[in-house]
Amino acid sequence: MAFDEYDKYEQSELVQKWLRENGLSIVVGIAIGLVGIFGWQQWRNHQARNESNAAQLYKLAQVSLAANKPEAASVITDQLMKDYEKSPYAVFAATDRAKQQVQAKQLDKAEASLDWAATHATDPALKSLTQLRKAQVELARDNGTAALATLDAIPANTYQGLAQELRGDVLVKLGRADDARKAYQAALSALKEQAPQRGALQMKLDDLAVAGKQGA
Repeated sequence: MAFDEYDKYEQSELVQKWLRENGLSIVVGIAIGLVGIFGWQQWRNHQARNESNAAQLYKLAQVSLAANKPEAASVITDQLMKDYEKSPYAVFAATDRAKQQVQAKQLDKAEASLDWAATHATDPALKSLTQLRKAQVELARDNGTAALATLDAIPANTYQGLAQELRGDVLVKLGRADDARKAYQAALSALKEQAPQRGALQMKLDDLAVAGKQGA
């Protein structure tokens, strides 16, 4: 028998022996793998259905608000927050509720709604936007210290123009004019040249300069 033929024969025997010893584990492994794949697909399908249901509910809540039916919208929002708390649509609904509460001058309730939204928002950008709105409500409630703490929790690479401007507003209210000026300047630096809010920011800086001269 030639060496190459012998090698083929030997390899065949080794493969068969290995299969006899490990065949069951291979079958089990394949079965587990198939179950895993099937389970993953089932989970993804379940997630997709959940998101679709949440999207439909959120749309209904918006329609209810547009039709001046806040009670119906509130019931739907409660359902989203209870049954779909991991969905961004629940966060959107809670934020919409906070807007309605602000308009009704229920600032304490608005802050609670935004706190829930910020806690449940998983997308970093959405979380930062919710925290920004929460800081606005905290400022409106004359709680500047809490507003600064909320702003500090926003990552430095998100909404910096808006966040720094709001920080300046908070610092002005706290009587910290120098720090407010730095915040407004940081906001200007973060905004593009064509940003529409640059004019309002510059006016705030000018007001601080005038107030500083009057206080000198």
